[in-house]
Amino acid sequence: MKCLVTGGAGFIGSNLVDALVARGDAVSVVDDLSTGSKANINPKAVFYRESINNDLAKIFAKENPHTVFHEAAQINVRKSIADPLSDARTNVLGTINLLEACRKADVKKIVYSSSGGACYGEPSGKTDENHLVNPLAPYGASKYAAEKYLFIYSKLYGLDYTILRYANVYGPRQDPKGEAGVIAIFFNKLKSNQPITVNGDGKQTRDYVFVQDVVEANLLAAGKKTGSRIFNAGTGKKTSVNELIDFAQQVSGKKFAQVNYGPAIAGEVKHICLDCSLAKKELGWQAKTSINDGLEKTWEWTNKTTG
Repeated sequence: MKCLVTGGAGFIGSNLVDALVARGDAVSVVDDLSTGSKANINPKAVFYRESINNDLAKIFAKENPHTVFHEAAQINVRKSIADPLSDARTNVLGTINLLEACRKADVKKIVYSSSGGACYGEPSGKTDENHLVNPLAPYGASKYAAEKYLFIYSKLYGLDYTILRYANVYGPRQDPKGEAGVIAIFFNKLKSNQPITVNGDGKQTRDYVFVQDVVEANLLAAGKKTGSRIFNAGTGKKTSVNELIDFAQQVSGKKFAQVNYGPAIAGEVKHICLDCSLAKKELGWQAKTSINDGLEKTWEWTNKTTG
């Protein structure tokens, strides 16, 4: 199958590209390298250094993809609060521009990477796909707006789509310099014997899902006809930041130089854990990697690659 991956030089995107190449697909990557790295790109993939906000017609005409995986995004919550317009340009206008390219090139399927924590906001009770969507930051609003455009393009133009609302994804290639990758940040600090600063009291909880499990969800979503179009992709298990600090020290065999606590960040939810039973029922998917196994694999990679 011919596939195109936006953000294919990034953390999740590059791991997805590797899996697509490994199964024998012809893969092209569109990435402007604003946050991704060319070193992440599989050498068997065709690479285009291009923004999703620019004209993509020539790329689509040349590659003629059957399926598009849309991983490119502005993912920094703090940046979205500081500059909502820039966030919307990438996450909303960039997605519309991509959808137009898909429509004109007669793409058969698009798999969109959304955010469970950002879209649902502060959850009340069971966080399944029917939970109220109530973003607390521009980032969540922009991701949800893009979801609605997918719905519109399906109704008006027949573009088939699946939306995956990710939990907190972690694993090899996550950027330790980005605010979204707390596990990458922690491991980088442990390796370099630096202190860490926790935003808030550390009791806030997240659902941490390993990147290879998320890659598998994408592959299944691309290949299956389902009754639903939106699926949560997480583990269904909560881990607090304080617990994560303990786990990271146990896995690495190291201690943080110091753990400092600062003010909580406005616009960030306190607790989120995704119910993924729908993905299990309709996609045949569930996360397989425990937090300990995932952290061990991530630490091994960090120890080999991060300075």
